[in-house]
Amino acid sequence: MASIPVSSPLHASNHADDPATLAASGRRVFEIEAQGLSEVASRIDGDFSAACRLILASSGRVVCTGMGKSGHVARKIAATLASTGTPAFYVHPGEAGHGDLGMITDVDVVLALSYSGESDEVLMLLPVLKRQGNKLIAMTGRPNSSLAREADVHLDVSVHAEACPLALAPTSSTTASLAMGDALAVALLDARGFTADDFARSHPAGSLGRRLLLHIADIMHSGDSVPRVGAEASVSEALVEMSRKRLGMTAVVDDDNRLLGLYTDGDLRRTLDDDRLDLRNTRIVEVMTRSPKTIGSDAMAVEAAQLMEAHKISGLLVVDGDGRVVGALNIHDLLRARVV
Repeated sequence: MASIPVSSPLHASNHADDPATLAASGRRVFEIEAQGLSEVASRIDGDFSAACRLILASSGRVVCTGMGKSGHVARKIAATLASTGTPAFYVHPGEAGHGDLGMITDVDVVLALSYSGESDEVLMLLPVLKRQGNKLIAMTGRPNSSLAREADVHLDVSVHAEACPLALAPTSSTTASLAMGDALAVALLDARGFTADDFARSHPAGSLGRRLLLHIADIMHSGDSVPRVGAEASVSEALVEMSRKRLGMTAVVDDDNRLLGLYTDGDLRRTLDDDRLDLRNTRIVEVMTRSPKTIGSDAMAVEAAQLMEAHKISGLLVVDGDGRVVGALNIHDLLRARVV
């Protein structure tokens, strides 16, 4: 018997790998998923508000769970919630049935994802969660599913079609679920008055965390590491101090450590260009920069970066409220701290 050739989606057309065809296929995904998102957005209503209020009223955490692709989405939603002020974590429903249910306390809110609403691994947990008294928010694409009916609040993320041409791979549906999770996180963020500083505290290793958490006092040189000379010092003595402290500058202070001026590498170049000046006999006060730019130790490190950039300088002296020099830093300190 002659074999019957089986068509393959990968070779459905001789033009399948044509650039225009590939681009059209990609655009079609965006169009279908955008329509799906629009549909779901129109359902942000009382149920969505009820889910937010339920979470806000809880003294526990949000436990996200789901199987397969829904599990991946649930894990991402948990991460987004946790980083925006709502304590949350992910529990695999299969592992939950083998001991991990012990991670869920009776004050936690459970957010269960299943597009069909019939995932056996998720449904298996419901009797235990109900008996424990957990509030349940379900996110499904079928309002009449078992999971939706058992939930205290149901969030409908149904879409008219998957972007997958075979209608098999979760595409539009997972995008809709991700967006609904983001909507929950942002609505809760707004309700809690979560600020950029709060965000930075949960992201100390990120660039935003460094910009919002790092103060001048954390990175400045202080004590004997601060280059400084008295008003009677000569230029050559100032150069020795600058070479010793390696910050490319030195403060000029009075007997009470109050700032009189600043002498930098740039000032040195200008001094050397003046043949009338003798480095050994010229007093530093004659060539220093008076009223230099300064900053306080309690300022943010990013403010120093902005000040340096605005005035085209590479170093700053740190002074207290009485004008006394308490520290110094340069652009290399900011680079090491990865503020810039």
